[in-house]
Amino acid sequence: MTGRDPQARRAATLAALIVAQGLCAMFFVGDVIADIGVDVAESRFHLPLEAFVATVMIFGVIYFMIELRRLLSRMAEMDTGLRAARGDMAGVIERFFDDWELTPAERDVALMVLKGIDNETIAAVRGTAPGTVRAQCTRIYGKAGVDGRAQLLSVFMEELLAED
Repeated sequence: MTGRDPQARRAATLAALIVAQGLCAMFFVGDVIADIGVDVAESRFHLPLEAFVATVMIFGVIYFMIELRRLLSRMAEMDTGLRAARGDMAGVIERFFDDWELTPAERDVALMVLKGIDNETIAAVRGTAPGTVRAQCTRIYGKAGVDGRAQLLSVFMEELLAED
């Protein structure tokens, strides 16, 4: 997180506000609990008001936590797109391979598939049978959630061509 990154500053500010609001909510919840046994004429309005404020603050904390999670997710997406735009496609490919939990052998085969190398050539380069390469490709496609080579390649092309 750099000091110049407005998204990172926004995330840090939101996290600090969540902590502050959480502490305030805890104070009001504690105060409501402490006031329950007190029989004061003003508590007829005071106690419900404090309970309402505490409830609103708790919902605010939950909402802000959801928004922070969305912001962090969006930042990760933007980082992936930016890396691809900068030409760091190898890093983008590795991130996808990590997300898909490809084995080292599957990573090698997938990379060659992305380069447009056919199964027989991949088998010859790796010293395996073409049937083994076909089976590895099937597992790769399944993990990536695609139907074949063209769709696998399109996953990465979409990442490169994404406008946002």
